[in-house]
Amino acid sequence: MATDKAPPVLDFSAFHGDDKQARDKLIADINAACRDKGFFQLTNTSVPVSLQNDILAASKAFFDLPLEEKMTCDLRKNKYHRGYEQLGAQMLEPGTAPDKKEAVYFGEDLPADHPRVVAGDYNCGPNLYPEALGQPFRDTCTNYYKAALALAQDVMAALALGLGLEPTWFDDFVRVDPSATLRLVHYPPTPVLAPNERGVGAHRDFGCVTLLLQDSVGGLQVQDERTGNWLDVTPVPGAFVVNLGNAMMRWTNHQFTSNTHRVMNCSPHDRYSVPFFFNGNAKHILDTIPGCESRPDTSDRAYGPPLNEATYRPIVLRDFLFEQFTESYARVQKVA
Repeated sequence: MATDKAPPVLDFSAFHGDDKQARDKLIADINAACRDKGFFQLTNTSVPVSLQNDILAASKAFFDLPLEEKMTCDLRKNKYHRGYEQLGAQMLEPGTAPDKKEAVYFGEDLPADHPRVVAGDYNCGPNLYPEALGQPFRDTCTNYYKAALALAQDVMAALALGLGLEPTWFDDFVRVDPSATLRLVHYPPTPVLAPNERGVGAHRDFGCVTLLLQDSVGGLQVQDERTGNWLDVTPVPGAFVVNLGNAMMRWTNHQFTSNTHRVMNCSPHDRYSVPFFFNGNAKHILDTIPGCESRPDTSDRAYGPPLNEATYRPIVLRDFLFEQFTESYARVQKVA
């Protein structure tokens, strides 16, 4: 099995093309990447490069605002976890300093009186936008969210094919009230990092699939968990870094993996990235996907399932996500 190799860069155009051989090879390559490190890059996706450039420009415009303007969107002042998060608010790697990043969170923009919001559905609520950036900023965020959601749904269909399932197997999960978070992230220049400092500490993502758009600065690293080595995920113009989260690893009973990664912005430049965290229907019960009942040997991994369980016990996705999310913020409180 591949090891100490950076995640592959794959051309996604074959997914919607007429060349069956090219499509089958793409699915096989994605499937192999999901079983190795759970990371790969996709070029030629359905998200226009012009929209990718627009969202990166919108991100820079937001973080260039004065702090008092950004704080008008303070996420601590609403119960929907939407809005601005100050530098150092989260700690994803235990034992390190708080992460050296600031971020702003968006989701599906639902009004406070929407039935799903009133019912308290997971991650539902209105977005917060800075007045200073006006309607163009809102439109860019909305358009990008929709485009990223459509790509995430395509990626899930590709994963289904790799597992030997019909491409529509995940449809109810990905198309009925899907939960996702769009986050704009800014890493200030940090040419010299102290030993315990990270842009983002080593962690695994929580949900199903993450689509990451990164600028040209670099700094993202994925760990080869068999050797412990850190591998650079070099930015590719127009490409999305795709990685699986803990929910997908659990759902596939570790046939697919969620891998440790971090950001080390050892650069004199600002770094901007745009992760889209796709969770799916948060009310869904994660049980073992058919065909994944046999657990692979994970003894050579840094992270594995409970050894006394043949498969995981079923769990509601929203409960699984909430546990992980709460823990990452509680760490900051312990060191504050």
